[in-house]
Amino acid sequence: MFNFNIEFTGEFVAFFLLAVCAIVGAVLAINFTKVVHMALSLAFTFISLAGLYVLLGAEFVAFVQVLLYVGAITILMIFGIMMTKHDGEGQEPARPLLETLAAIGCLCLFGILFYGIRSAEFPAEAASLPADNTLEIGKLLFTQYAIPFELVSVLLTVAFIGAVALAKREEDPQ
Repeated sequence: MFNFNIEFTGEFVAFFLLAVCAIVGAVLAINFTKVVHMALSLAFTFISLAGLYVLLGAEFVAFVQVLLYVGAITILMIFGIMMTKHDGEGQEPARPLLETLAAIGCLCLFGILFYGIRSAEFPAEAASLPADNTLEIGKLLFTQYAIPFELVSVLLTVAFIGAVALAKREEDPQ
């Protein structure tokens, strides 16, 4: 069951480092108390995930990950933090029993997932992938999925204009 014959290649080392960075960034995003630090650690996690996508050969997904999540979502979160008013709210009291139960639950979930992944048998790859997957995605976006692609762009533009209008309306009563 525990077959740990691991070949230490450059790809394995890069995967291990990127996976550790993604996990550390996610844990820090949960544990930081300042919201700006949370947003920055979340951006660090997103960059690590983009690196994992590159290792998987999904360059387009990695590019979109960096462009949308690291760029747009993180900046949007920081703007949202800067636009809102923060009153000094107190810290929650420590609950050691709840934290202990949460840690035990996390360890149980990790054990179940570890066992499930190690005992699963994945089928062999059925079809060959294209040599340049970014080119194939581009062809599909601009031929078969052109109308949904344009509808999503219109929807995002309308959402952006609505957000600006809402922010401007809140500023007016001075």
